[in-house]
Amino acid sequence: MPQFFLNKRLIVLLVSIIILVALIGFSLKERKELTWPEQFIKDSAGLVQTLVSRPAHYFAGFFENVSDLQNTYEENKKLKAKLNELAQLEAKVQSLTKDNKELREILDKKEALSDFEPTQATVIGRNPDRWNELLIINKGSTDGIKSDMAVITATGMIGKVKNSRQFTSTVQLLSSTDASNRVSAVVLGGEKPYYGQIEGYDSKKKMLLLKRIPYEAKIEKDQIVQTSGLGGVFPAELIIGTVEEVVPDEYGLTQMAYVKPGADFYDIEHVMVVKRGMTQPELLDMIGGKEEEEK
Repeated sequence: MPQFFLNKRLIVLLVSIIILVALIGFSLKERKELTWPEQFIKDSAGLVQTLVSRPAHYFAGFFENVSDLQNTYEENKKLKAKLNELAQLEAKVQSLTKDNKELREILDKKEALSDFEPTQATVIGRNPDRWNELLIINKGSTDGIKSDMAVITATGMIGKVKNSRQFTSTVQLLSSTDASNRVSAVVLGGEKPYYGQIEGYDSKKKMLLLKRIPYEAKIEKDQIVQTSGLGGVFPAELIIGTVEEVVPDEYGLTQMAYVKPGADFYDIEHVMVVKRGMTQPELLDMIGGKEEEEK
């Protein structure tokens, strides 16, 4: 009797394996439609997936919206702070403008060192051999252009008028190696303004050399350098560049600053020739007056 049950179990096992293999083969066969059990299982799985995914997406979207709202709140807070600062700055500018106007009226001051009259001009010639020295513009003496007038671009001063003909003028760049090419300048942005002279150009570093700065002067990188107007030739407040590095001079008595030019000396197309508004002092007055003339 036990032998019969053992054989019966073996027969059931073999039949089950055959049915399983048949089902696998049937499921792998290409069919246009699924059987009803397969369709039922597929629909059930899809329904469960839908029921689970919708709440998950809802909660994910909810937390994402909360995060966006928080970021928007922080950005609005910063923007409001900047608007408040801008309003305060605007009020301060208006107040300073009013004070300046009143002081000018009180002092009956009609001119300032920064006053100038610009004349637009276009570069029409440049010698490749003297690319960093000179250029020629299309305005001359008939347009009121004279020697020693400052020449600027939208980003800073580039040089001065060397000589003027009837319809054209030659401009000497600040990058010129001419020893007489000097500009009285002032460094701003520190505890107080410090004065010096632009004398020369370092072609390797592509920096202007600001010399004769007091040894005790505390000057840092990125401070603004502009014309002082005290040289008697150029108006004040023409941007020259920014301080890149400060080193002692060769004798250790003063300091020298490497100044990164505000203008691009290599690529220049359009310029403005600047006529100083305030009366230019006589050269003899600048070097000692009549006594120097007699000497």
